[in-house]
Amino acid sequence: MDAIDRKILAELQTDGRLTVTELADRVGLSLSPCHRRVRALEEAGVIRDYRARLDPAALGLNFRAIVFVTLREGSRPAVQAFETAVAAVPEVTLAQRLFGDPDYMLHVVCTDLEAYQELYDDRLSALPNLQRLTSTMVMKSVVEDRLLPL
Repeated sequence: MDAIDRKILAELQTDGRLTVTELADRVGLSLSPCHRRVRALEEAGVIRDYRARLDPAALGLNFRAIVFVTLREGSRPAVQAFETAVAAVPEVTLAQRLFGDPDYMLHVVCTDLEAYQELYDDRLSALPNLQRLTSTMVMKSVVEDRLLPL
């Protein structure tokens, strides 16, 4: 990956809706080489996808929580069962396995506290291999969806 690839990635991180023509202009390439580079970055998995960023509050998702999860056991089947089950919960927008204790950190969005309590009681508490859940409410996002430093 060279400096031009990094320019392409920086531009696409800022605006993924750029046409290849606009992108080529911004990075100082002609259309064909720019298109080839973008294709190569996609095929290499550097560019994973293109999507719209949505405003949770505009969609009525005004409650956010971080949930720390401790599992009962760490065997491969137990971990896989938990990960499969948590991936099926649409309100979980990010699930990360951690080193040490706790085992996972989940980011959750809901409409309000009542919806979160229902999710917690009905879905999260029923996840397989669960020992303990600890939640904290998000007061404010200070840094969110930051662009990767290129």
